[in-house]
Amino acid sequence: MQDRVITPMGGGRVFLVMLLWMVGILFYIGWVTETHGPSFLQIILIPVMILAWFICLFGFKVNGPNNARVVQFFGTYVGTIRNVGIFYVNPFSTTLNVSFRVRTFETDVDQTAEIKDAAGHVLRASHSSSRTLKVNDKDGTPIEIAAVVVWKVVDAAKAAFVVDDYQDFVKVQADSALRTLSSQYSYDAPEADAHSLRGHISEVAEQLKNELHDRMQQAGVEVQEARISKLAYAPEIASAMLQRQQAGAIIAARSRIVEGAVGMVEHALEMLQAKGIVDLDAERKAAMVCNLLVVLCGHSTPQPVLNTGTLHH
Repeated sequence: MQDRVITPMGGGRVFLVMLLWMVGILFYIGWVTETHGPSFLQIILIPVMILAWFICLFGFKVNGPNNARVVQFFGTYVGTIRNVGIFYVNPFSTTLNVSFRVRTFETDVDQTAEIKDAAGHVLRASHSSSRTLKVNDKDGTPIEIAAVVVWKVVDAAKAAFVVDDYQDFVKVQADSALRTLSSQYSYDAPEADAHSLRGHISEVAEQLKNELHDRMQQAGVEVQEARISKLAYAPEIASAMLQRQQAGAIIAARSRIVEGAVGMVEHALEMLQAKGIVDLDAERKAAMVCNLLVVLCGHSTPQPVLNTGTLHH
């Protein structure tokens, strides 16, 4: 199914013809009423012309900016009207309005969806509600994830005939692609790992966009942007994972503190030896190193102890 653009007759010229037709019907009615003894055929011809004129009124179609009308004639696809204005098509044809406007869809929210008939009347509407998508990442950890998808229809024929409801198709495929993507990445990973949902947002967003594009192009939909809008651990493990993150942060901070303290102690011993301030044996050096590490790595402020004796007593 390929989109075929057509340009029907202008509605303005047909409207003038319809006016002239109506004037002709009125003149004919006046002539028949003035005629003495009109025939049966003349009497029958009046309602037939009025009915035909009324049926022809249904051929006028108005198309607005960033909209298209898919025209069908008794189930056969005729073409798509993309030009803006008023047009005239076969009055027995049916048209389906398809919007080319850019739309935004968030998987975390069920937005209001409208189902319309061929005449454009709303048959059913569903209101928006919160709907958190819970999936498992690469490591099997339950997480909550949501994405924002910016999309638009580029092929009206595919959107109208290939899928049942292209708006619902976009929502279902967005959820499915997000689940597939989540299973390929870990929520969090070491810096050396090049694949994680939290640490590589750009890479994840690009892969999500490509995945959605491959899925939705059959429905005539183009995905312009896709990005993660929500990422968190599931509530049942959120507190435990928070403790793990805090423990990791504490370990990393302690490692930096110990590394800096060892460097300071080393520097202090080198300066004492270079300036010849005091000559310490191995045991005294070990004691000094121990004291300095306790002072530099301790949580609380150290309390000094004054030695009033000699170096060895």
